[in-house]
This record gives sequence, C-alpha cells and structure tokens, in this order.
Amino acid sequence: MAPLASYVGAWLITASLARAALPVQSRQTTSTFTSTGNPILADGSIYSADPAPIVVNDTVYILAGRDEAGPDENNFIMNQWQIFESKSATPSGGEWTLHQDIAEPQTLFKWASQGTAYASQIVLGPDGRYYLYAPVTQANSPNSDPFAIGVAVASSPLGPFTDAHPSGPIISESVPSPGNNIQNIDPTVFLDTDGKVYLYWGTFGQLRGVELDTDMVTVKSSTLVTVNSLTGFFEAPWLMKRKDTYYMLYAGNNAGPNSPCTPTSYHACIAYGTASNPLGPWTYRGIALDIVSSTTSHPGVFEQPAGSGKYFLVYHTRDAANGTHFRRSVAFDQLNWDDTTTPPSIKKVNPTKRPGPPRTPTRNIAPAASPSSANGTPIQYWVAAINDGRVEANPLPPDYWSSWAEKSPSNNTLTYTWNTTVQLNGAAIAFFADSPAGATAGVAPPASWWVEYLADNGQWSRVANSSAFSTAVTDTPAETKFTTVSTKSIRAILNPSGRSGAYAAVGVKEWFAFQPTAS
Repeated sequence: MAPLASYVGAWLITASLARAALPVQSRQTTSTFTSTGNPILADGSIYSADPAPIVVNDTVYILAGRDEAGPDENNFIMNQWQIFESKSATPSGGEWTLHQDIAEPQTLFKWASQGTAYASQIVLGPDGRYYLYAPVTQANSPNSDPFAIGVAVASSPLGPFTDAHPSGPIISESVPSPGNNIQNIDPTVFLDTDGKVYLYWGTFGQLRGVELDTDMVTVKSSTLVTVNSLTGFFEAPWLMKRKDTYYMLYAGNNAGPNSPCTPTSYHACIAYGTASNPLGPWTYRGIALDIVSSTTSHPGVFEQPAGSGKYFLVYHTRDAANGTHFRRSVAFDQLNWDDTTTPPSIKKVNPTKRPGPPRTPTRNIAPAASPSSANGTPIQYWVAAINDGRVEANPLPPDYWSSWAEKSPSNNTLTYTWNTTVQLNGAAIAFFADSPAGATAGVAPPASWWVEYLADNGQWSRVANSSAFSTAVTDTPAETKFTTVSTKSIRAILNPSGRSGAYAAVGVKEWFAFQPTAS
C-alpha cells in the first residue's frame, strides 16, 4: 500500500475531483413537505449537501447541491442545485417547499462542463438582484485544474439564473492574472454595510480572499489575501458579520493527538475565526460544531427574522434514511453567542435530530462499551467505528478500525469496557480486507483470533467452550458462542496473517458483543 500521506491525499484529491454540478431553469420542479426535525428532508427521497442560506422578507432559502451517488458509491455525484424554502420552520420541524433543478452547471454557464454542482451561494447585490456564485469545471480548460468560479444573476432567489459574466469564470487558475495554483471551489460572498463586496474561496487548506467591485463580477486583484492563520482550515468558508465583528466559519481538519475536533484525517468539524476587517487578519477562535455523521461538513449561517438576533447554523449530515458520506442531507440548529467575551464568541452548537423509530431489542451490547486499541489507531481509521452499529458495504477508512501502517504490527488487541458488569456469551467480528488470507501486506483477514474477559481477580482469561472464531470476510459474521461470563471488559486478540516479520494489517468494521437475552 502507498505511504500514509499519499494514501490520504490521494483519496482527498479523488473525492474532490469526483464531485458534480448543473443549473436547471427549464426543468424546475416544486414540492412541499412537513419536516419532523433534522435533517430537514429525512426520508431519503432527495439528498442535499453544502447548504448556503439567504433570508428574503423573513423567508429563508437554503441553496444546496443534490447528492445522487448510489448506496454503495463513494463518489460525489452532484448534477444540480436545489433550494429549500420556509417562512416558519424550526430545527424541530415545520413546513418546507423544495425547489429542485434550480440550476445545472453546463446550462447555467455555456463554458462549463456537466456535473460538479458543488458548494455555492446566493447573495443579494446592491442592485437588488440575486447573484449565484458557483464552482464548476471549465470545459476545454487551459489549466491543470479545471475548477473555476462563475457568477449568475436573477431577479429572484429562485431564479431563473443567467450568466452574469458570459466571457467565462471570474476565478480560476489563470484568471484574474497572474492566476493561482489552488483548486478554486467553495466560494462565499458577503456584501458589507458600507456597500463593499468580498469573496473568499478555497479547499485543501488553501484560503483566498478578495474584494469585488459593486458589479459583483469584477475582481479587485490588488486586494487579494492568502489566509494561513485559521487553525485546521480545510475548505467550505462562510463569511458573515455580527455587530462589528467579522466571522469566518469553515470546515476544519487537523487530525492528530492535539486536534480540537477531528479524530481522523477524513473528518471535518466546523471551526471559526474572527477579524475586525473583512480581509483580515484572521484569528482562530474555536469550534462551532463538532464532527457529524458525514465525514465532510459545510457551514452556513442565517438570522431569522432579520434583525431579531436569532441565528441558525446550517450544515449537512448523513442522518437521512439510507444516507452515506456521499448521500448527505441538510440540517440546521440554533447558533448562540457569548457576548461577555471580546470579540463575542460562538457557543458550540448542540446538533438535534428528529425522533427515531422505537428501539428494537437486541443481544448486542457493544454500543454501550468504550472501545480502545492497544496498538493505537492510524490517523485515517477510527476505533469508535467498531461499535457504532454500522457495517458499510464499501467503507471509507473512518468507517472501520485497522492496524495498517508502513509496517503493520505482529499482534493486535481491541478492548471493550463497560461502566457496569455485563453478562456475555457470544461475539462476532465483521472484518474488512483488501488482500487475501495469508497476505503479508495490505489489510487481510486475521490468521486467527479469540476473546478474553477480565476476571474478578484482575486477570485476563480466555472464554471457555467457544465455538469456532470465524475469520471469514463478511458483513454478517457468524456468532462465536461461549460459556457466559460476567465482566466489565473483554478483548479480542487478533493475530494477523503473514510471516517472518512481514504482516498484513487487520481491519474491523464492527465487533459485536452478545448478552444471553435481548433487551
């Protein structure tokens, strides 16, 4: 396997280049629905991501891309933008109108290719018209990276939108001169109270900002800034102002032992910084929203009613029916401030969810345990995934635990610990593998494994009278039964395949721990 940095970087680049977009004026369809809580549309009929809100006459419009990936497809398939509209909805529910096919990239911009309807934003311009800033891939691009930012305009936030700069994008690797060498996506635009207009954009840790002319399309190149002071900035900037302070919210990722919010290199939280000037300098301030169920995250903020001081944070999760990291859904929650600090700080948002179905009795009590790995966990994997109740058919690295590294270890131990004594008489493991049994590299099923429990005397003992510990790679593993034990902790001893100092890693999607009767 590739070195860790290359492995993670390659996935990020592939995922980013895979995302998709399209403007749809002629095929726009409208439907109404009642939300019962987050995510806004939770039935899995339509997925939505990268939300960007705008409030017009006390009606909120949330622009979002539409996720169209298949259930086991790890790819950003996004061919259109859509808008959620509501006058009175709250995070706990309300009435919404969904406008599909607001726009598609290749229809909106004649110079754009189909697909990549990524994070975009609609803002009200000084002329009373609505401007849509959208990252798309430029057809026949002269640049090494074809992503570019175009601008469309309409008399309504619902469109129809037309190209406001038909000659081409306003931002790309080559425009404005002398250009740049970053991926030009994720624009956020802000019209200040003094009439000046500002644009920020960027991804993969690169953030740029610039002032625009009041025509909303001309870049004032002399004002260009590069921002390096926002800890963990990855992508998805959102520029806003409250009172006299400018806020930059963004998707943050700085995984590692000292990370404030991201347990793996695939996760993103919502972090933020402040400035007294719209072009900075920016000071990192903290976390607005911890990681959610999707690996990606994307912020937007709106105040409703306007001038009320009541703010909401919009983001996306994978919490809708049959959702995945590539089938996301828009959610929103109240955002509160601490005005006793200077500047006022954002209080961490408490994400809410719609009421779930009644819990089904189960023998599996692994979700109640705290998982740990004696060998540690490489930064792209997540030990918390082994008892999250999900067994992904096509998982990303944070959907499972693995011991894979430049040199995978010769032994592996996973441990469950409960807060109280439990009774157990069975276990099963859903293994992940990308190499065959007996391999000396990659991730392979283990050569063998067994379970031990922590006895009252503080010693570890192997469970007795066990049936076979299956090493088959399957999402529905056979249960290994054993004599009932009473304990607060069990551990799985995983012996990797390999020989003579060369070992494959072990991968675990889910480790089930069964009690004698369902509860």
